[in-house]
Amino acid sequence: MTRGLLTDDAQLGQPYWWDDATWVSLPDPPPAKVDLLIIGAGFTGLSAAIAAHDAGAKVAVIDAGQPGKGASTRNGGMTGAHPRNGWDDLNRDYGAQVADGLFAEAQKALDFALGLIDQENIECDLQATGRIQLAWTPAHLENQKKTAAHVQRFTPDGCKMIPRAGLGDHINTPQYHGGLYFPGHYALHPWKYHNGMLQAVLNRDIPVSSDCAAQSVARNGAGFVVKTDKGSIQADKIVLGTNGYTKGPFHWFTRRVFPLPSFIIATQQISPNLLGELAPGKRMMVETRARHSYFRLSPDGTRILFGGRASMVHLNPAQAAKRLHATMVEVWPQLADTKVTHAWSGNTGYTFSHMPNVGSHDGIHYSMGYSGSGTVMAPYLGMKAAYQALGDDRGQTFYSHTTLRRHWMHPGGQPHFLKAANMWYRTYVDRAENWAARRSRPDS
Repeated sequence: MTRGLLTDDAQLGQPYWWDDATWVSLPDPPPAKVDLLIIGAGFTGLSAAIAAHDAGAKVAVIDAGQPGKGASTRNGGMTGAHPRNGWDDLNRDYGAQVADGLFAEAQKALDFALGLIDQENIECDLQATGRIQLAWTPAHLENQKKTAAHVQRFTPDGCKMIPRAGLGDHINTPQYHGGLYFPGHYALHPWKYHNGMLQAVLNRDIPVSSDCAAQSVARNGAGFVVKTDKGSIQADKIVLGTNGYTKGPFHWFTRRVFPLPSFIIATQQISPNLLGELAPGKRMMVETRARHSYFRLSPDGTRILFGGRASMVHLNPAQAAKRLHATMVEVWPQLADTKVTHAWSGNTGYTFSHMPNVGSHDGIHYSMGYSGSGTVMAPYLGMKAAYQALGDDRGQTFYSHTTLRRHWMHPGGQPHFLKAANMWYRTYVDRAENWAARRSRPDS
């Protein structure tokens, strides 16, 4: 059955975004001494490099593999920044001032990302699509109303509640009970976005070294010595931006930020008439259910990209494609015979608080834990981490008041607790949410 879902030339394990990618060769070793060493050349590290260089620092960037081949070029290309947690949860965890600050900072983060694209002339298929969060159950819809009230306190036109009867302007399906629409959110092509940031770094003559993992980090006076696959580097300061791909000597971080896989498929090309029927608004679309489905049209408007929680643990791409295809057909039964051309995954860097954090530990500055919001938050908070490392007041952010807390289930290393979590969600949570959704639909 799985084989029948795939086209004959299906790319398993390779993102749709990589089809026409030309990767930059970066074999040179890093310099022996820098003011700021940035570890990780994804969205976080590249943005940090630009900010620190433009502030006058001598900067170098190293990456354990090919820069960008992690989550930065594997995601859905959805651009928005409101906090994943609701205001009430943030107030409980951090207090009202921080909760307000995080909601207010969302627009600043989005404006920063859009400004960076404009400033560096990054051609990344940026489209002002808006994004709609679709309520799977009536309870989810009520929670959306609370979120909308808080977003509108800081950004009056930032979002709009959509009743069930109004969803037809955005998506054609009977599955949802309403939605929360963010008209100012965007779509982009993540590989082109990352490549544009990388070119901006290289245009500043900032050295970037690929296949250059940090093997050890040791204090050396007020600075550090970092031993890498390509030699040692003396650095006054370090910014760690490895998020869901953190390994090596950074045990404090791997106990607090764990890799949670997200899976995506791309369909074969679909007729414009059918796409117009299914997604008349051409929005970025996400669900509220714990399956965390997210979907959109491709930048050229010819196919659907559909992602979500096919599993919380490793799953081969063909099996992930089968599960995601089944979920997609729940939303749009008309796509039952539509085949899959690409199936891939990437690691989100998840935290036990579901929130990013910017700070320092043992002198190492960091920004990580985006928990699925990295397209905007990684460049924005990477910039903040760089400024904090340099002692620049522009590094102030309410994301330094969140926490990277530990949990007894995860002593470090591989997040084995996800096996039990995966079974719990598939066996109980998904079924409970689906039951709540079905029993409250008018046609049930």
